[in-house]
Amino acid sequence: MNSGIDRKRVFIFVAITYGITVVGAVAMFLSGGISSDFAPQTNLAGVVMLVIAFAPALANLATRLITREGWSNTLLRPNIRRGWRFYLAACILPLVAILLGGAIYFVLFPGKFDLSMGFARETGRISATDTLATVMGAEISERLVVILYLTFVVWGEEYGWRAYLLPKLMPLGGRKAVLLVGAIWGVFHWPMIFLGFQYGLDYWGAPIVGPVLFVLIILSPSVVYSWLTLRTRSVWPACVAHGVNNAFCTLLTYFVQGEPNALIGPGVEGVVGCLGYVLVALPIFLIPAALAAPAAARTVGSVEKTSAQA
Repeated sequence: MNSGIDRKRVFIFVAITYGITVVGAVAMFLSGGISSDFAPQTNLAGVVMLVIAFAPALANLATRLITREGWSNTLLRPNIRRGWRFYLAACILPLVAILLGGAIYFVLFPGKFDLSMGFARETGRISATDTLATVMGAEISERLVVILYLTFVVWGEEYGWRAYLLPKLMPLGGRKAVLLVGAIWGVFHWPMIFLGFQYGLDYWGAPIVGPVLFVLIILSPSVVYSWLTLRTRSVWPACVAHGVNNAFCTLLTYFVQGEPNALIGPGVEGVVGCLGYVLVALPIFLIPAALAAPAAARTVGSVEKTSAQA
């Protein structure tokens, strides 16, 4: 790791990422925008959304070319044999966070829990004859396949945030770095949130509360994804975790009585639904060595060993 923050490259990277995102959001608005179920309205809008998703990765490549940084420390090696436990954690922890957040939501709002999935049937999300077993079986099997696609799509984000920006900010210390990456990552979503993504357009406190809340909520996933990256020296476990999260984050909305309030939960973007991620991320954040830079950890270990021998 560098002894200081490379402010020039950090600025260029963030400026390119935000620039692509803002231009893309304007193009998406002009090409149809986002529907009520957060899907792009037109094929062109869908292409623009995909470009925005890859903006951090494009900024990584562009910054390296502009500043002649080179291609060392790209974090593209999977390192599966050494880090398989973290890949397993990448598959499990997002699901634990989603289920915990949903459980907290339904405990706080028991009247919102509907095991019969009545609202999903009323809106045509599932048919009137579908049973709980058939719905969950079909949903889970479909989402397991979708994870492969989503892992590729979210690579566009993770190759920027965790593979490039995180190492640049590690001289601040692991905890500060992962929180700052999370905040910058959250602001990256603002143009899309202003278009209606995540919370729609008519939520309480619109259009200010949604963007501000999202920055706070995304800090916990940033801790988890950054921990996976730092411990494996690879961006791929974070991609897997991000893909699993995006595949299953809306699963519990089947059981909400009435239309879900995205600002509250049970989805992870809600102020209550996100508490599962907080519980998962907090132990990682509090353990001193968990978010330490690997090189720094090895140096500390060597110094301690030398001191002990002396």
